[in-house]
Amino acid sequence: MQDAHVIFDDFTEEFTNRPVGISRMCYYGVFDGHAGHRAAQFAADHLHKNIILKFPKGETANKDREIKKCLTDAYKKTDEEFLLEASKASPVWKDGSTAVTALAVDDVLYVANLGDSRALLCRCGDNGKTSVVSLSKDHSPSQYEERMRIQKAGGTVREGRVLGVLEVSRSIGDGRFKRCGVSCVPDVMRCTLTDNDRFLLLACDGLWKGFTVDSALKFINNILENEESEETVLETDRGTEDVQIDPVSARFQDACNKIASEAIRNGSSDNVTVMLVSITKQ
Repeated sequence: MQDAHVIFDDFTEEFTNRPVGISRMCYYGVFDGHAGHRAAQFAADHLHKNIILKFPKGETANKDREIKKCLTDAYKKTDEEFLLEASKASPVWKDGSTAVTALAVDDVLYVANLGDSRALLCRCGDNGKTSVVSLSKDHSPSQYEERMRIQKAGGTVREGRVLGVLEVSRSIGDGRFKRCGVSCVPDVMRCTLTDNDRFLLLACDGLWKGFTVDSALKFINNILENEESEETVLETDRGTEDVQIDPVSARFQDACNKIASEAIRNGSSDNVTVMLVSITKQ
């Protein structure tokens, strides 16, 4: 297992000085490692700390622009820090990781991503039908702009991979491919949350090897619409224990467990990490 994830339902608690003019912050991330687990775990441990370090201080004239810059700078710093650690190892670490993170600031969601892990928002229409809002962009060496950047840097794309090896064109780590144009600069998308938003789905590419986007959302919705709830067994650092949790949390956890297992049954042979975040307006 080379994936990692992080959950902060109250991200303001991580700040030494609470951000000015913000009443609520949440932070979530999924990191899909390759060539080892270290880049994914490093990103899970350090990216949010760099977001805190880079987060705009005081009132800002253009908060959206400053937060987007904060996320970009935090991704760059995390990549630099990991590559420094990797270069000190003997032999040098070759690990890399995709990343998809969601930062909720009051009722605005900022999603940043590298690679092919995805963020999707499930939104209900007035007619009761659900729709999907894509909040991430896959970064493949086969895409024109990605391929052009790689070739301009002196790299090549063979069989849809950088140098015929790396399947993504942006990542944290992957030091041996950085000189070939592999970037750590994320795409950042902004979305204002509404009363019709139901949940946010973050998942690595292992899920999408067993599901299409539409079939995944249908599968999850079918479980969440089941009003029956039971006590759920949770894994803790101390072992397994029976814990009473509320019905909504139980259904969300059940949906994560079932769709990950179903992806494997559908033919995915990769690690599968799935995170569901219930959307509640202030």
